[in-house]
Amino acid sequence: MQNGKQVILVIDDEQDILTVVQTFLASHDYSVLTAHSAEEGLKIYKKARPDLVIVDLMMEEIDAGVNFAKELKLLRNTAPVYLLSGAGDSMSDSIDYTEMGFSGVFQKPLDRNRLLNTIQAKVT
Repeated sequence: MQNGKQVILVIDDEQDILTVVQTFLASHDYSVLTAHSAEEGLKIYKKARPDLVIVDLMMEEIDAGVNFAKELKLLRNTAPVYLLSGAGDSMSDSIDYTEMGFSGVFQKPLDRNRLLNTIQAKVT
């Protein structure tokens, strides 16, 4: 929590995604931190200890999001971590994302209502 607001960390190499998510969540009274890479996201995570994390699957490396989640496990993270993926809805049918350290998967393009409802259920 930061200044009385829940902190959400969003990691994606697409600036448009970061801008849309940050603007949307800020309008719903969340403090939003953004990063353009898993490495940058990890640095921000260590400093801010956000209440929830959303990380893109494919950034500078194909599985950057998965490697990021592994790093968070080593840091004994307790915040929910959501995978952001453009891979399609079938991904959650074929992969056990919970074993990889994720609380769920958001598909691109983002369904803003689902995003908001999920965050409200997890961080309040």
